[in-house]
Amino acid sequence: MDKLVTLYSQFCARLSLVSLLLAGSGLVAMTLIVAWTVFGRYVLNDTPAWGEPISLFLMLWFILLGGAVGVREQDHMGFDLTLHYTTGATKSALIYAIEMLVTVFGIAMVIYGSRLAAGVWSDRLPVVGISKGWDYVPIAGGGFLIVLFSIERILLRMAKVEAAPMPIRFSHGLGEA
Repeated sequence: MDKLVTLYSQFCARLSLVSLLLAGSGLVAMTLIVAWTVFGRYVLNDTPAWGEPISLFLMLWFILLGGAVGVREQDHMGFDLTLHYTTGATKSALIYAIEMLVTVFGIAMVIYGSRLAAGVWSDRLPVVGISKGWDYVPIAGGGFLIVLFSIERILLRMAKVEAAPMPIRFSHGLGEA
């Protein structure tokens, strides 16, 4: 079991890194697109019509990918104050309850995000010509990652491992993992 948990956790670490890199790339791309849109509007007097819908699309992806990574790294909201003042079995039960609630929330994101995407898939975004459903795919994708990372948290807790392995090993004085 420990070997499987380790393999799953290593997979999640790599998936987390890829998600974080995609989220960061999306943020940079959105910033460049917004800058170009502003430049076009105020300097060239010719606003690119595609700038806003593409920026919003990228924003959905980087917010939800980053949020899923936050779940893996335990940066999500929780009952920190309550956990601080509890001990033993009560604390352990609360931690499992929190992880289960996060997992259920991720499952709901997958289900309802998929339903939203399917419901508007035949509609088109007029400026860019892609399906309106693509606006809702990030909800389902982010929810799927949240479920994977929450399951990892639960498995690690069951295996008595305190922290998930980081996707990158730092060196050169930046801290050893």
